[in-house]
Amino acid sequence: MSEFQHTFVDCSDRVALHAVGAGRGPLMLFLHGFPEFWYAWKRQLSHFSETHAAVALDLRGYNSSDKPYALDAYTLNRLVEDVRTVVERLGDGSPAVLVGHDWGGIIAWAFARVYPEWLDRLVIINAPHPAIFRRELARSREQRRASSYVMLFRRRRLAEKVLRAFHFAVLRKIVFDRARSGAFSSVDRAAYFEAWSQPGALTGGLNYYRANRALLVGGEEPSSAWTIHVPTLVLWGEKDLALRSGNLYGLENYVPQLEVHRLPEGTHWVVHEEPDRINAWIGTFCLDGCRA
Repeated sequence: MSEFQHTFVDCSDRVALHAVGAGRGPLMLFLHGFPEFWYAWKRQLSHFSETHAAVALDLRGYNSSDKPYALDAYTLNRLVEDVRTVVERLGDGSPAVLVGHDWGGIIAWAFARVYPEWLDRLVIINAPHPAIFRRELARSREQRRASSYVMLFRRRRLAEKVLRAFHFAVLRKIVFDRARSGAFSSVDRAAYFEAWSQPGALTGGLNYYRANRALLVGGEEPSSAWTIHVPTLVLWGEKDLALRSGNLYGLENYVPQLEVHRLPEGTHWVVHEEPDRINAWIGTFCLDGCRA
């Protein structure tokens, strides 16, 4: 993918993040989830490079980014500060568009809560609002069953052993087998195998679950604690086996400026299944607010 430019951004705690970008203009920053890496956004980078400086990160702990050993290097506060540093250094000074999926979406929610002035638009794809997710874990047996895998992911060494076994058989099932047919090509699969094989990459990704336990237990919080004052687009594949659609209920109470689109046939990997629809919705959403 020679059209993309690769660089590294040094963060405050000496962690270097690998960033891949294309185009010029206002920043549109993409954050992946587990167990992906910047490559998940390759279609978005190509599409939005026509109007923006489109950039996708390898989050800390993943692929070519640094993988700090200490567990507290993966707390949500640290992850939010990574995004702030990237927006500050790679942006053009105007508010950015932030797009996140899965853990990348959780980081994006948190960033929008702490630094709304840095954002023009927020786009969330199959990533629960943290307060609503805690509510669902407390109230919904369906969501608790869907989240049962977290107990394994939090187990040190055992999780790595299980996920690495038989050439990443569990990860292949979670990602490739649960996506709609054709979502991942043989080239895509090879790229993922290479990323998963990077020394320390499995532990880095799993540390998100280990360092942020408070986000993964049930409970209730007042809506004011997690109100998002940024225009927000939520795109949701309703056949997501890990994150149930109950995470959309009551979202408007936390996000006053909210637009939601459901994809009835979309899975957790809807970015790969429906890239053209995803791009069209993001593009339309940005028309009123993004400089293009």
